[in-house]
Amino acid sequence: MRDLFSHNNPLNFWGFVDEIPEPIWKRAIKQAIPALGITCETENIDDILQLVLGEGQFGEDHWSLGLLKRQYYNLKPIIPRPLIQVMRKLYQPLAKGSFSLNWPIEERYALFLWEVGRQVLILTSQTSIAFTPFWPAANRFAFVLTHDIETKYGQNFVRKVADLEESLGFRSSFNFVPERYPIDQSLVGELKERGFEVGIHGLKHDGKLFGSWDEFERRAKLINRYMKTFDAVGFRAPLTHRHPEWMQILDIEYDLSFFDTDPYEPIPGGTMSLWPFFLGHFVELPYTLIQDYTLTSVLGEKTSRLWLEKVEFLEKYHGMALLNSHPDYLAKKATWDVYHEFLLAMKKRNGYWHALPRDVAKWWQSRLILNESIRKENNSSMTTISLIDGELVIDMPVL
Repeated sequence: MRDLFSHNNPLNFWGFVDEIPEPIWKRAIKQAIPALGITCETENIDDILQLVLGEGQFGEDHWSLGLLKRQYYNLKPIIPRPLIQVMRKLYQPLAKGSFSLNWPIEERYALFLWEVGRQVLILTSQTSIAFTPFWPAANRFAFVLTHDIETKYGQNFVRKVADLEESLGFRSSFNFVPERYPIDQSLVGELKERGFEVGIHGLKHDGKLFGSWDEFERRAKLINRYMKTFDAVGFRAPLTHRHPEWMQILDIEYDLSFFDTDPYEPIPGGTMSLWPFFLGHFVELPYTLIQDYTLTSVLGEKTSRLWLEKVEFLEKYHGMALLNSHPDYLAKKATWDVYHEFLLAMKKRNGYWHALPRDVAKWWQSRLILNESIRKENNSSMTTISLIDGELVIDMPVL
């Protein structure tokens, strides 16, 4: 499975203009491994990426649901929603208590990549190196809004969400479940006309998409058909159930089913990545901000404080602030108020690239294939890293 992540090696992540000899990269990676803070018995970067981005650190059975969780999804259709909320709150301390990653901020993979860059400077005796900017137009970080529409009730609230975002100059993606509720095709068309994006959110939202390979293969064929019908290029699996290898048969340009760190999902864990990354044939856009339901219904937060604190952290590392929220839950006043407050706060910020997920995926793909001659021709807009008092510093171009 490690080949699924090989394009994410530090050489491609940094995209230095100057060619760095392979022995330098290997030494830099070796020196940076302790920053990961995980058991790593290899210096091979593909193995390291599989442990981190591939969540290999959580064991071979990481993608499988336990017996109790499988039984829960069998019974969920008849469990009253208030009882589900109680069960989620009871699960909270257990989930967080046994979680091996830091949350809500997991810094170690960023520290690893920064240390690789620092070591390259040290080993090559250079004071600075130019590299391909992380984001267009010298922006410091990316800001992406996504929504999963779980029920017909949530679909009925979509226009209000879109109206709010549009009034503040934002656009987002809305992911529909093809076979759970009758999809309002006029709504789909309207969203596209207004500059929003439409994606697919599984097939039935019943927790059984990854129940077995045969079942996943059968459903994937239907999902691929719906991707074409909706002219969609993005996908998120319901309940963030996921399996990197199986998902390679999906005809998608990008996926949204992974996250940097989250102890509260049915399959807890995380890729530790604050940026998009390549997962086989598609680009993965992990959500890096706490989901709305977790924030307000599970944690009981009344403000957007945790979202905004995470945005500050993501800007520090030039990462991607990607939020997954749900019209189903935004219809609740307490959640709506927090979301509205968050958007107002983001509207006042600057220095970020706000884009639809499909555009972020295309940018990350194009960033990979920028060759040396193109980079040098555009050297005026290059970003540089340098060492100041032994610390790695990123210098943004002034445009």
